[in-house]
Amino acid sequence: MHDIAVIEDPAAAETALDPIRARLLAELAEPASATMLAARVGLPRQKINYHLRALEQHGLIALVEERRKGNVTERVMQATAASYVISPVALAAGRPEPSPPPDRLSARWLLAVAARLVRDVGALITGADRAEKPVATFALDATVRFASARDRAAFAEELTAAVTALVARYHDEQAPGGREHRVVLALHPSVSPGAGTDSPES
Repeated sequence: MHDIAVIEDPAAAETALDPIRARLLAELAEPASATMLAARVGLPRQKINYHLRALEQHGLIALVEERRKGNVTERVMQATAASYVISPVALAAGRPEPSPPPDRLSARWLLAVAARLVRDVGALITGADRAEKPVATFALDATVRFASARDRAAFAEELTAAVTALVARYHDEQAPGGREHRVVLALHPSVSPGAGTDSPES
């Protein structure tokens, strides 16, 4: 089981978003049979099997083992990932391709960049899995508590200058066999689990 998987197929996304199937996916973080799931979610085993077939068809769950019980063969299934992210590729009409922003402080532009990141990394993971090769990526996640909005603005300016200098130092337009890499940096207020949807403080 992967820690996280990206759903790119529209039909798979629709399947994963169905409330009953989403519940079954969550239950299948650990292997279980239709009979076991029926007892947990309070649905007939036949209906559970119907939903499991749909999930398996789209690669969201996979067979772990088959157990023989009398005249019945019980199939034990498990989710293929602990969690799933739906790529913007699944929404063909709304694929993000953010243009240079008129304002780097735009939260909506940041969201478009983040969506593109999910799309691109999802495509890289899919290709790497097929080729059975790793993907060369790097991620840095940190939390900083600013004393004031002025400090936050100063931090953003210094970060921009530092990254711009690094890009200028290492970027080689003429390097034979070189490969471009995208660098994405984001700064946004932290969101506490269970927090409401009110606008955060500026």
